[in-house]
Amino acid sequence: MELAVISLACALLSLAYAGFLGLKISKADAGTPLMREISGAIQAGSKAFLNREYKTLVVVVIVIAVIIAVGINISTAVNFLCGAFLSALSGNIGMRVATAANSRTAAAAEKSIGSGLKIAFNSGAVMGIVVVGLGVSGISIMYLIFNDPNVIYGFGFGASLVALFARVGGGIFTKGADVGADLVGKVEAGIPEDDPRNPAVIADNVGDNVGDVAGMGADLFESYVDSIIATMALGLVLYNADGWNLGTSGSMLDFVLLPLILAAAGIIASILGCFLVQGESKNPAKLLNRGIFGASFLFIVFSLLLVYYFVGAEGMGAFYAIASGLIAGVIIGLVTEYYTSDNNKPTRSIAEASQTGAGTTVITGLSVGMISTIVPILIVSLAMIVAYKYGGLYGIAISAVGMLGTLGITLATDTYGPVADNAAGIAEMAKMNPEVRSRAEELDGVGNTTAAMGKGFAIASAALTTLALFASYIQAIQIVKGSELIISLSDPMVVVGLFLGGMLPFLFCALAMQAVGETAKMMVEEVRRQFKTIKGLMEGKAKPDYNKCIDISTDTAIKRMTLPSLIAIASPIAVGLLMGPEALGGLLIGTIVTGFLLAIMMANSGGAWDNAKKYIEKGNLGGKGSAAHKAAVIGDTVGDPFKDTAGPSLNILIKLISIIAIVFAPLFV
Repeated sequence: MELAVISLACALLSLAYAGFLGLKISKADAGTPLMREISGAIQAGSKAFLNREYKTLVVVVIVIAVIIAVGINISTAVNFLCGAFLSALSGNIGMRVATAANSRTAAAAEKSIGSGLKIAFNSGAVMGIVVVGLGVSGISIMYLIFNDPNVIYGFGFGASLVALFARVGGGIFTKGADVGADLVGKVEAGIPEDDPRNPAVIADNVGDNVGDVAGMGADLFESYVDSIIATMALGLVLYNADGWNLGTSGSMLDFVLLPLILAAAGIIASILGCFLVQGESKNPAKLLNRGIFGASFLFIVFSLLLVYYFVGAEGMGAFYAIASGLIAGVIIGLVTEYYTSDNNKPTRSIAEASQTGAGTTVITGLSVGMISTIVPILIVSLAMIVAYKYGGLYGIAISAVGMLGTLGITLATDTYGPVADNAAGIAEMAKMNPEVRSRAEELDGVGNTTAAMGKGFAIASAALTTLALFASYIQAIQIVKGSELIISLSDPMVVVGLFLGGMLPFLFCALAMQAVGETAKMMVEEVRRQFKTIKGLMEGKAKPDYNKCIDISTDTAIKRMTLPSLIAIASPIAVGLLMGPEALGGLLIGTIVTGFLLAIMMANSGGAWDNAKKYIEKGNLGGKGSAAHKAAVIGDTVGDPFKDTAGPSLNILIKLISIIAIVFAPLFV
């Protein structure tokens, strides 16, 4: 119990630090009245969307909580409600700070690029520290109250459910607006991306916050808590089981609470890493990487000391598993950077392909995304083998905790991206001097890469977390059944489950992409209408109706986010009830394999298309307005729902299906 109290204390300390950073940001200069007006419009649109999204979500959460209370138990239902609330809260806080920081980042960029970086990164740090702080505090409190890791799976279920709605709804909103703004603004009208004459420009900037900030925050919140919960539950179940190979010098309680105290140590490492992202540099990415690598090194040291102290030399296999997960996460982040940065060959090959038209742009981007799956698969597989060798199933679970140990700073660098993007947009819309715009665009360019790295990290952590959840599912069924659960390819039900699971990510992505396409179509029609009917708009003498475009994205996103989310909830329950736990095991495996590969491919293709466009916009291969640029914009519009709607939502899909299988396991036997 003392460890849970210590973890709670560290979490509360981190929330206080996040509050301190938020206060500093609020005191920074918000810029000219025009900059404040633009920032205020973005913030108002973001709040309005989240409020409507939450109204829909509250109904779903209450209905499912009642079902859990009646069908499973009240304790799990209470945990479910707590997880859902904290997941929504973490994304909401991050979005509010990000929308307050965008104009302040642009204003700070007037002084220097380092000043702009500091504001943008600190706003991201608030998001990162809040996510890990709320995650650890929530799990600690639930454990102190219920003293049973198994009922805390309900906490993970609530977090995953909210994350899926936030990711899908926010992704539909942001990419519908972005695609519509690009197709009419850049391609047809030939105006810049953030030109205030474009009616969809505010909706586009709102989308960055509800999708890439609130959505990403909820996404990684549920990855984080799921990995901790799965490891705690496996520590409880496996300690006295055959095949436990971590020694017995530590008590069962030590192994149950080890992931929680490791998460607390990761919070401290992340906060210390944030202090390394300071100073001036011509290369902002260098400062961000210094913070990430510094925090990773500190976490490795903390992990070594904690494992040795609590479980002794015999249990050092747990440390090797933790290290394998963390190192795998860092490597996958770097691989993602290689495939999506415009400094490297893959993205530049897409830019070069744009010289021969949109068709070759799309073909090359797809090939880059497909080939980018190789190294992450190999790295995750190697990490899993190492973790299993030294720690068994518990090792696989705690390797996911290791990968997410420095989430506080990793998420900070990810959230930095949309803040910098908004700042660049405000600099354009407020007609700030060219030097400031150039600095803001440079920060935005780095943000594209950090966002891509964050998505790669999220996908990799989802794979390891889901493997841990799958192991927990096997254990949960065996406990209820009283005998071993055998998942064999000679069982036709298992094979059918595999096929159904392999199909689910494609169905899910299809629905999400259709929703973006529908929103974009309506957005294009509205932008064209305003260009034709509002006199003086193209000359800059009249204002567009920004609110109409925000309403289009909001209405469509709210309507279209429900079906894919309900399919994710219903599929494992239906297969488990109708076909049995063996078939459901096959479904989980099939979903993990295709979901992981598809998520990597879509995220990296989308990131590479985006940066190929930006590479041309820097003046290469003809620059803005050239035929190559127009082709690259088309590639980017294809990549937008890939990287910001369907792709990242798959991370949540594969975890949500697994945790639903665990929570409802008693009904399947």
